[in-house]
Amino acid sequence: MSNHKAFIFDLDGVIVDTAKFHFLAWRKLANDLGFDFTEAQNEQLKGVSRIESLKKILKWGEMELSEEDFHRQMALKNENYLSYVDEMDKSEILPGVPKILSYLMEHKIPFALGSASKNARTILKKIDLYDKFDAIVDGTDVTKAKPDPEVFLIAAEKLNTTAQNCVVFEDSVAGVHAANIGKMKSIGIGNEKVLHEADYVFADFTEIEIEFIEKLLRNEK
Repeated sequence: MSNHKAFIFDLDGVIVDTAKFHFLAWRKLANDLGFDFTEAQNEQLKGVSRIESLKKILKWGEMELSEEDFHRQMALKNENYLSYVDEMDKSEILPGVPKILSYLMEHKIPFALGSASKNARTILKKIDLYDKFDAIVDGTDVTKAKPDPEVFLIAAEKLNTTAQNCVVFEDSVAGVHAANIGKMKSIGIGNEKVLHEADYVFADFTEIEIEFIEKLLRNEK
């Protein structure tokens, strides 16, 4: 195991904003079942698995489904979500992200994807980033959801470095907790009040200068 620095990126809300697609797909599911689903509720599903998300939505709608219907609704939601994903291209990459990825590639600093999404590989191919990552760990590779650090620990292993040498970019509280539990440096992307447990918080990648990345590489505060 090497001691080199490495970076791990969540996908949704960090590299692309697919939360809007999840919202539209979940809202359609809720509406088809006869109740509404709000953007505020959607915020509570960030970093949460599809199964747990549907459980929460059904609870909000005060509805119970048979196991068969539960799995059918999950599949329908994913079909709707993927119909939006199918229209994605490079323009969906969030501002500031290409600059950071280009710097890491130019300086041969390894980086991985660490996402709960089972559609991560499909999305990366759509936005032409699939071949850029040194490792990809998604929802098909893990058994434990964030805040368990499993996804990031597997990514560190694939990058051939220790957890302590990894820097994680996350937009969810569960993801920040996972990075912290895994003894990794956590960088929150989003609202500082929400992500205050991260080591650093930026509204988005346009606020992150290359000098900051260089400081991380040198282990400076």
